[in-house]
Amino acid sequence: MSDILTPIAIAIGILVIISVRQVNQYQRGVKFMLGKYINIAEPGWRLVIPIVQSMVKIDMRTKAVDVPLQEAITKDNISAKINAVIYYKVVDASKAVLEVENFWNAVSQLAQTTMRNVVGELELDELLANRDAAAQRIKEIIEHATGQWGIKVEAVELKDIVLPENMQRVIAQQAEAEREKRSVIIKASGEVIAAENIAKAAGILAQSPGALHLRTLSTINDLSSDQSNTVIFAVPLEVLRAFERLGK
Repeated sequence: MSDILTPIAIAIGILVIISVRQVNQYQRGVKFMLGKYINIAEPGWRLVIPIVQSMVKIDMRTKAVDVPLQEAITKDNISAKINAVIYYKVVDASKAVLEVENFWNAVSQLAQTTMRNVVGELELDELLANRDAAAQRIKEIIEHATGQWGIKVEAVELKDIVLPENMQRVIAQQAEAEREKRSVIIKASGEVIAAENIAKAAGILAQSPGALHLRTLSTINDLSSDQSNTVIFAVPLEVLRAFERLGK
């Protein structure tokens, strides 16, 4: 009797050993019985009976998908090449297996299409100035579609926006013209302030007899400190007015 039980025990032991499947902490196992979904296998050692049962392991960690460079046309008919990165994770392993085939490829393809569509709804200035808003719009559209697949999109980041060389030159010229405009405005404002201060100073000097003469002497004193300067002495206006009164 023991001779019969020993082979049976060995066969059962071998069957158990080959039936053991390890599910890591960051994974979930989707189990099937005769092709039908039965349950989710939690982390640990799990028995999967060969032939009768099967299990698909799903990684539940956050994944980063690099969306390839996509050429799109903006709303104002300007060609631009854009790429992005998408961070997503599987929150429902059963849906990720049952609802979509090859979900990571599906997310990548959906992201490419969505990115081109969103760029087509924006003008170039809006896209360059509000990259975060464009990325948020892409995230909302992708998340709405992938929610049915048991996938949660955590973030979408636009990495690069590549413009044609002629458009880069136009933008550079526009920026240069804008800065030149600001420079002219600031210079004109400074001249206005300087003219107002000179007018005030002239009014103060005119109201004080001898003030202009003192100002002239002070200027000559400043010039005389450098021997290389040639000083032309200016006759104060008060002296000319004195001669004028004597003539009358």
